[in-house]
This record gives sequence, C-alpha cells and structure tokens, in this order.
Amino acid sequence: MTNIITISREFGSGGHEIGEHVAQQLGWKFYDRHIVEQVAKESGLSEKFIEESGEYATSRSSLLFNLSIAGAAMGSGSLSLYDEIYVEQCKLIKKLAAESPCVIVGRCADYVLRERQDCMNIFIWADVKARIERISGQVKEGKSPEKMLKERDNRRRVYYRNYTGQEWGKVQNYQLALCSSALGLETCAELIIQLVKQQNG
Repeated sequence: MTNIITISREFGSGGHEIGEHVAQQLGWKFYDRHIVEQVAKESGLSEKFIEESGEYATSRSSLLFNLSIAGAAMGSGSLSLYDEIYVEQCKLIKKLAAESPCVIVGRCADYVLRERQDCMNIFIWADVKARIERISGQVKEGKSPEKMLKERDNRRRVYYRNYTGQEWGKVQNYQLALCSSALGLETCAELIIQLVKQQNG
C-alpha cells in the first residue's frame, strides 16, 4: 500500500511538474513550495532564506545529526540556524504525511519518512541538454546554464549527504528512478500513477 510519494530530482529535470501531475491525478495533496512557506511562517524567517537554506550546507557531526532527527525545538540554542530549519522541515513533513496521502518534492523527504512502509521514493533525472532547455529562463545574465545546473545539483548533493549520511541520487535509495528527457514528463507521471494503483489494488 502506498500513501506517500517522495520525489527527489536533478535541477531542471521536471520533478516538480511530474509530482504535481501525479498528485492531481491521484487526488492527493501536493507539497513543495508549501513546505517553504509554512516553515517561514513558523520561524519568522523569509521564504527566500528558507528556500536557499536547502542548497547550502557544511559538515555536520553525528551528534548534531542525531539531535536534528530527534526533533530539537527551534531556538534551543544547540543547533545552528540551518539545522533548526532542517528540524522544522522534518517535523512538518512528518505531520503532512500523517494527515493524508500526498506527494512531497525534495527536502530529504525520502529520508525523513524512511521508517514508513507506505512511502514510495522516486528520483527524476534528465540529460543535460533537456535540463538546459527547461531552465533557460532562470539563468542570470553572464552565467552559463551548465554551471548553474552543476552548482544547484552539487548543493543538493551536499545538503542531502550532510543531513542523511547517504548519497543523493544513488539508485539504491529509491524504489524508482526515471529519466524525464527520455520518457517525457507525462509518461513519467503515468508510470508512477499506474504503479501506485497497482500496489493499492
């Protein structure tokens, strides 16, 4: 039985669009930007800062990691601001997952919900050419799209490794990995939908 889908994705691979389509077709809740907005509201920090905090990270000790997973409170003084944001995201993700069937994009949700047996973890990737085409409108003047892709993916990789101790994008961490440039966004979404329907009978 699958009640939760988490989607990790390469920058520019269309993971957000795929997740949104899957949620719409299944009649499930969809969470991506909502997590940023909610954490910002509860912490009093700007949405921009919350969003960017998920792309920067430094080395974390095992003690700090364990404190984060245990759910230390905001403002406890034992964690850095970035760690406090991560803790709040973990708490919110678990809360949303407990409320109703949903699709959650990014934010280490696959790891945060790792103890749930009803969670399907998916990784979306694509070739560089397709990703460049998709992000063309987001590239700042004077910056190459290739560099932007590399920087964004590296930040996600470091963030994921620091908070989970695992490798972002490693196929063994997911039940399904799909290449959106080869299959197309709609086909990726339909494959996920059919798999969920099959598992749920």
